[in-house]
Amino acid sequence: MTETEAPTAPSAWQLARVLDIRDETARAKTFRLALTSPRPHLAGQHYVVRLTAPDGYRAQRSYSVASAPDDSGAIELTVERLEDGEVSGFLCDEVVVGDELEVRGPIGGWFVWPGDGPALLVGGGSGVVPLMAMLRLARRLGRTSLIRLVVSARSPEDLYYADELAGPETTIVYTRRTPPSWPHPPRRMVLEDLDCSLGGQASAYVCGSAGFADAATSLVEQCGITAERIRVERFGPTS
Repeated sequence: MTETEAPTAPSAWQLARVLDIRDETARAKTFRLALTSPRPHLAGQHYVVRLTAPDGYRAQRSYSVASAPDDSGAIELTVERLEDGEVSGFLCDEVVVGDELEVRGPIGGWFVWPGDGPALLVGGGSGVVPLMAMLRLARRLGRTSLIRLVVSARSPEDLYYADELAGPETTIVYTRRTPPSWPHPPRRMVLEDLDCSLGGQASAYVCGSAGFADAATSLVEQCGITAERIRVERFGPTS
């Protein structure tokens, strides 16, 4: 299977060993997992993580894959710890390197970028996670001219992948507090933040909260990208 082909259906549940855990923000961590039965994924797909308590109670949540498709047999999932989150809380507070997690995927065939056409990526907060997989894929393939990524974060401390995002193909907007000497004060994303030079034939991928996604979609349409070329993922709090 090539890197541009999506699996037709998610795999069965399998165990994945935690290879590494790193902090992204004070509330979010990235888990690198070695899959027992690796399957190729596309940038934008997700996996489900399932936890089983000693009494048999189960809880599961979906998390986007942050890593680009490759042949390593491992994936990276970024998890934001939510208050009273039974899955995110356990992952962020209890899981250590060497643990095994039950996962299923990859899942999703609509919000995916195969790396072969121009794409405008717009993410708010943790909505940057699937878009990061797309950015990493473009960089790995040497096709960064195909994409533009715009990320909205409340403050520098809330910015995911801060050490990796910067580049000529990315723009960061801070809504609450900016780093020192930032070129403009905190504000919401505006049309000027979007690089519309990719043209109306580009696809757009928008991911964030419902309010952010609606506002960002309106900006993308002002770039000349038609509705049928805009793919949106809205999310609310999940535990």
